[in-house]
Amino acid sequence: MNIQALMQQAQTMQKKVEANVESAKKDLANKEVQAEAGSGLVKVTMTGRHVVKRLSIDPSLLEDEPDMIEDLIAAAINDAVRQADELYEETMAGATSGMGLPPGMQGLF
Repeated sequence: MNIQALMQQAQTMQKKVEANVESAKKDLANKEVQAEAGSGLVKVTMTGRHVVKRLSIDPSLLEDEPDMIEDLIAAAINDAVRQADELYEETMAGATSGMGLPPGMQGLF
């Protein structure tokens, strides 16, 4: 087996994976997840790159204790982060599929 040809094939594969990953990252910046807490009293919209785009607080909630509002905001953001992480994993798995990478290697991107 020609080692030089094998090295060229590996470099080509690496470039393809890098291009796919960069494309997937750009795509994630445009995808959004939505989460809520308190039966919709607090809503958060976040991109797949963990940027909070919108935070909505129902006006009726503003009459409650600040601690409750803070807890609901934290819960909504944490749920949005979880959803964004899932979206990231799915997107990156798609970007590196068919590359013959061993399990767990996708997480390196």
